[in-house]
Amino acid sequence: MHNLVLRTALASALLALPSFAAAKSFATDKVTVSSETLARGLSNPWGLDFLPDGSALVTERSGQLRLYADGALSAPIPGVPTVAETGQGGLLDVAVAPDFAETGTIFLSYSEPGEGGAGTAIARARLVLDGETPRLEDVTTIFSMNRKTGAGQHFGSRIVLHPDGTLFFTIGDRGEGGRAQDPTDHAGSVLRINRDGSIPQDNPFANTPDAAHEIWSMGHRNPQGMVFDPVTQSIWTVEHGARGGDEVNRPEAGKNYGWPVISYGVNYSGTQIGQGTEAPGYEQPEYYWDPSIAPSGAAVYEGEMFPEWEGDLLVAALKYHLVARLERDEDGEITGEERLFRGAFGRIRDVNVAPDGSIWLLTDKRKGEIIRIFRPE
Repeated sequence: MHNLVLRTALASALLALPSFAAAKSFATDKVTVSSETLARGLSNPWGLDFLPDGSALVTERSGQLRLYADGALSAPIPGVPTVAETGQGGLLDVAVAPDFAETGTIFLSYSEPGEGGAGTAIARARLVLDGETPRLEDVTTIFSMNRKTGAGQHFGSRIVLHPDGTLFFTIGDRGEGGRAQDPTDHAGSVLRINRDGSIPQDNPFANTPDAAHEIWSMGHRNPQGMVFDPVTQSIWTVEHGARGGDEVNRPEAGKNYGWPVISYGVNYSGTQIGQGTEAPGYEQPEYYWDPSIAPSGAAVYEGEMFPEWEGDLLVAALKYHLVARLERDEDGEITGEERLFRGAFGRIRDVNVAPDGSIWLLTDKRKGEIIRIFRPE
């Protein structure tokens, strides 16, 4: 889909934005970077992904999906599923299919209203850009959480399209830690389905009668960051701990990552969680934070703009208002941490690497922003 066609099709739908302040500069350990504000006025933006031409889709937790192209945001795109905007729930992540240029396929995660309350769901849709206004067609819910509740927290919801053709996504424990240890319950898990919603036959519990067949790994508290890592050719997740104990994990099929039996944090009351920091049968994190940074979206840096950061893990943080750059060696092992942009932009919900190698951030505000990090000339 050529950019010229896209510009023509969207001309009447795009909303002009005001000019923003001059770029800010930041000295980091390895390189000086600059920032610019691309868009403002988004309602608690949550997820962002790029289309092949470099434009981007962005979700607003209140239920809107918008297109950012040619320096402007579109009006809300019609066709988005009905969401339960409750607590931390709403319209959450968006992922653009690798074959988007041919199929127009995108995926959305959201809190779905239903019997008992709300639960995480995944929808597949076709984004149509051939008219004056972008729209969604053929919207289909391909996954619906098997136990909805009235709780407003821990929906998880990050989506990754794996090179093997499957779709990974996360669901938090919904505020009830014990659910993360129940193999029949989708809560507190990393899950894996085919892109039509069917179950991959090599899933670890695909043939286990008393288990949810979509589960890939369990024992997760609230993973709001997930990325396919080209360095290790595996999925990595980032999840919120309680009072401390935020974790970076590399979930493997059928394994248990401990919540709430083990944790490097403590309860909000200050008491010990479960059995402490380790116990037989439970995996250790690749990295953890104590005190908590409240991590959300994550990305592995791949691009020409910042070769100094190639292969490093970038983690958006709500607390301390920063991006954590986790430096890694050639095997993907984490060797150090640098905290970037602390206090500069507010709560950072998501971090993405653009096709040109710049880094795009979403700020989690009632009038949230898209911030672009780039290398000054």
